[in-house]
Amino acid sequence: MGRIGEKLDIDFVVSTGDNFYDNGLTGELDPAFEESFTNIYTAKSLQKQWYSVLGNHDYRGDAEAQLSPVLRRIDRRWLCLRSFIVNAELVEIFFLDTTPFVKSYFTDSEGHNYDWRGIKSRKTYIANLLKDVESALKASTAKWKIVVGHHAIRSISHHGDTKELIQYLLPILRANNVDFYMNGHDHCLQRISDAESPIQFLTSGAGSKAWRGDIKETNRGNVSFFYDGQGFMSARLTQSDAEIVFYDVFGKVLHTWNASKQQHHSSI
Repeated sequence: MGRIGEKLDIDFVVSTGDNFYDNGLTGELDPAFEESFTNIYTAKSLQKQWYSVLGNHDYRGDAEAQLSPVLRRIDRRWLCLRSFIVNAELVEIFFLDTTPFVKSYFTDSEGHNYDWRGIKSRKTYIANLLKDVESALKASTAKWKIVVGHHAIRSISHHGDTKELIQYLLPILRANNVDFYMNGHDHCLQRISDAESPIQFLTSGAGSKAWRGDIKETNRGNVSFFYDGQGFMSARLTQSDAEIVFYDVFGKVLHTWNASKQQHHSSI
């Protein structure tokens, strides 16, 4: 990852959640922060800003700790908020907190405890978030629009589609010319086309656990790429073109996809 980052001269890094396994952080001073982040991503090319969202495993610990400015003082690269926007002019990236969308985490938590301190009412939280993202997407004048969330909208891997995101979020993305939806959650790499719009669903959740071997038969017709092992992806955008590349853990190119738009660089 460090070698590819250097080759592309990346501007920043996006993390799609489940930042600390298995149960998030225990607090702001949990040594796992430095053990799993600072001491791992040591390559010179990765000393850029990291933008992170919360995953369901992060909610199983002290979710508030990951949002704390204390972590940014420990490692200035770190930025994790519930939902936020990064405006890089050419591209606008909308980061969404997708864990509260999933009803089963509230009703059937399988023995796990979730840190819902910031979510007083699931229904109200989701409604407000959807309203905010819709108005922000409508107002955006960026050439490329990217939405990042932890959970997949479309996936043929272990967790599969997230029905709540298909019901509530996908119509908003389709109506507002979003180019890419990027997610983690499933521990694999995937590119799936949307049947009703130009949206590409890009899964990059192969940072640690992988090789699960369970692939669902649904959505197979729209799948352009699937890799069950460890790896990562890059996105390189210009005024007219986008290049999405998936790599294995050693940096070998597994899949490349290019798209063009009508006529400055930004790389993540």
